[in-house]
Amino acid sequence: MLTTRREFFRSCGGAGCALAADGLVGGSLLVPRPALAKSAPRAYPARFWKSLPQRAVECELCPRHCQVEDRERGFCGVRENRDGSYYSLVWGQPCAVHVDPIEKKPLFHFLPGSRAFSLATAGCNLECKCCQNWDISQAKPEDVDFQLMPPEEVVRLARDYDACVTFTYSEPIVFLEYCIDTARVARQAGLRSTMVTGGSGEVAPMKEVLALLDAVKVDLKGFTDDYYRRMCKGKLEPVLKTLEVIRKSGTWLELVHLCIPGQNDSEAEIRAMCRWVKEHLGADVPVHFTRFHPEFQMKNVAPTPNATLARCRDIGMAEGLHFVYTGNVPGLAGEDTLCPRCGKTVVARRGFELLAMHIKNRACEFCGAEIPGVWS
Repeated sequence: MLTTRREFFRSCGGAGCALAADGLVGGSLLVPRPALAKSAPRAYPARFWKSLPQRAVECELCPRHCQVEDRERGFCGVRENRDGSYYSLVWGQPCAVHVDPIEKKPLFHFLPGSRAFSLATAGCNLECKCCQNWDISQAKPEDVDFQLMPPEEVVRLARDYDACVTFTYSEPIVFLEYCIDTARVARQAGLRSTMVTGGSGEVAPMKEVLALLDAVKVDLKGFTDDYYRRMCKGKLEPVLKTLEVIRKSGTWLELVHLCIPGQNDSEAEIRAMCRWVKEHLGADVPVHFTRFHPEFQMKNVAPTPNATLARCRDIGMAEGLHFVYTGNVPGLAGEDTLCPRCGKTVVARRGFELLAMHIKNRACEFCGAEIPGVWS
């Protein structure tokens, strides 16, 4: 038996909804029982794959290029080979839905003070040891509670909440067909769509979804292959390629670097990353250095010291980046947007709260300098 939409969102808006970064903190906000609790997922024809001999398939959605035998699944756990045809097991079946402030993604240069109708399915193509949403990102579709929610319903609900549509929490790349179909309906309805991703996707699928997205936030988890291999079971190079593809597409881009003590916060790594961002993406791409909280397989690691976040921000600014932020520590210097010309605060924030905004026609109200972003 399904819950009603009203019951579903009443439960999502209740206790336990205080979220940090773009995570589901204090217990996942999953669809409440009895909303298809751990039911068999519905299969939907996947895209971005090719046939191999003996009814095997090769997935072309992400750099893993999983070669999947009949009745098996790829690394992400949500795409399955059935008799030589590939299927998504999560299309239209979100297991986490919430209405967030856009600042929580975080997207600081995209419609400040607005709302994001945020949704996710099970599955991910990385396995990050620090994942704060591990209970859905590392889950199989049949292991989570979900609600049937086709694109038209997502857009209707987003409009009801006066929000953009945001694909987030787990890894939208593994449910890309759902993202593409939903973003297309949203655009036809005059709503905007955004994505929060680890960026480990192939170029062709990413270009297709980017044509329908208005903003993307990418988690640049580290800046060495060693980090991605040890901590994420992934690779750095595909993520860098994705960042360049996003930037060239014209879709608004922001980056987040979760600073994990002793793992990806050395001065050399941060400086190299900031230099690469400026050279390959440009000085106007916002970079957020955010605080790590012990989660998943890293509960024995202390949270990031405030001094580390401040140091990383200082490095980014010294390397010529115009918009460098700190995150997950309300009140710490680095939450506000400063005009790169006059230095005055053009967007004031505390946590996810918008306090003041001094941008008019994409320009600083004090000196007239352009402030890149999507402001209206």
